[in-house]
Amino acid sequence: MAKGGTLGQSVESHYTVADLGGRILSALENMGKDLNSLTVTDLALVDEFHIRGREATQELAEIAKLAPDLHVLDVGSGLGGSARYLAHEYGCRVTGIDLTEDYCHVATMLSLRLGMDNRTEFRTGSALDMPFATGTFDLAWTEHVQMNIEDKKQFYSEIFRALKPGGRMVFHDVFQGQGGKVHFPVPWADEASISFLDSPDEVSQLLSTVGFSSQSWANTTDISKNWFQAASERMKNKGPLPLGLHVLMGDNARDKFGNMLRNLQEDRIAVIQAVFLKSA
Repeated sequence: MAKGGTLGQSVESHYTVADLGGRILSALENMGKDLNSLTVTDLALVDEFHIRGREATQELAEIAKLAPDLHVLDVGSGLGGSARYLAHEYGCRVTGIDLTEDYCHVATMLSLRLGMDNRTEFRTGSALDMPFATGTFDLAWTEHVQMNIEDKKQFYSEIFRALKPGGRMVFHDVFQGQGGKVHFPVPWADEASISFLDSPDEVSQLLSTVGFSSQSWANTTDISKNWFQAASERMKNKGPLPLGLHVLMGDNARDKFGNMLRNLQEDRIAVIQAVFLKSA
């Protein structure tokens, strides 16, 4: 997933949406929002590109035991929704890094519109080679990122390196289930060449090898399944809202939603929320 490499280019191409910032602002305006007084809540429908959206972010923030003025590293920060939520609700200072340049531009634009550019910063780069000094951050936060990363040892080692001694990593992520290969397309990949799922046990063991110790581990697969079921029913009955994750997923958004539900129902994917500690 190195920036500029073939795999990195494929992943970035998958996530890039033409005129994404303009489309988001236009949808907000069509919904009657004042673009000069937007709030974190106004953006929640689109800027948290992970299962259960804001609901999952709130849960993860609670188990992370956040405190004001913590310096948080958001790995795979996307459009910056989680970063802005942590800054707004907990007073954290958040630095995000994402491979997709357009996402970083849009994240910066949205933070500026919300007057949150003093608490959030977004940089384009690879999670496998982050431009941060060793021991910079109090906490690392990552949601739905490692599915596109083949070299997971390097991914977690880089997070470990960037954390201060005693720092914590929290994640909400998708892993390989016991039911067989994933049905594509899914939100993180249209086909298998950019999808790299390990089982929860494999990742847990790898994190121990890297040097992390487990503090909290929760399987939220069933909750995620119910959420996708409800979301699919809403889309079927009412169609998509002007603003939502479908804006990020392209013309085959309905297929991606359907396959996510099927993959969850058939135990082909598992969803985990966890906290890990870097020993002091």
